Amino acid sequence: MTDKKEEIFNSAREVFYAKGFKDTNVADIAKKAGIGVGTFYNYYASKEQIFFEINMKENEKLKKKIAESFDSNDDDPVTLVTKVVTQNIGEMNANPILKEWNNKEIASKLEQYFYEQGGIENTSEFFQGIATELIKKWKAEGKIRDDLDDEFILALLNSIHYVDIHKRDIGIHHFPKVIHYLTEFIMKGLTDCCNRE
Repeated sequence: MTDKKEEIFNSAREVFYAKGFKDTNVADIAKKAGIGVGTFYNYYASKEQIFFEINMKENEKLKKKIAESFDSNDDDPVTLVTKVVTQNIGEMNANPILKEWNNKEIASKLEQYFYEQGGIENTSEFFQGIATELIKKWKAEGKIRDDLDDEFILALLNSIHYVDIHKRDIGIHHFPKVIHYLTEFIMKGLTDCCNRE
């Protein structure tokens, strides 16, 4: 990023964080960056474009923070995965920029941008790498079922992520509970290895 573009980006992030997407306009961003509105358009085509880029960057930071925050040796699989999912939802709801993922006015465009920019793929790859290692570790320790192959277990874990993409179909008001219980049910089913004969 050029210095000016980075300055506009950082200023826009501050304004979006304080005011949200709907209540922010290009003039607010330009004023915060100390530039004219016309200069803004030399770097970004629209308020949506810069917001989507900021949202993507915030999402990347959150995923890294979550990955760094857990210790796979501390918790049993049910607790660990539930913690990760709960932390992700909590942090997204606490961050005004990421919370816009649930804003029905822009959610479909934001999801489309995220998909087109490889955000869903990058997030999946990021967590799949971690999950693949955890599955091997947990199987070796006898913490999860060994009658299911690793690829199938990974598909089950990925299904939790895909529920997020369809939260409006499920109902946003039900979404946090649905994803919490779905995670719990999947993980309890995967850890039901001691009761199997």
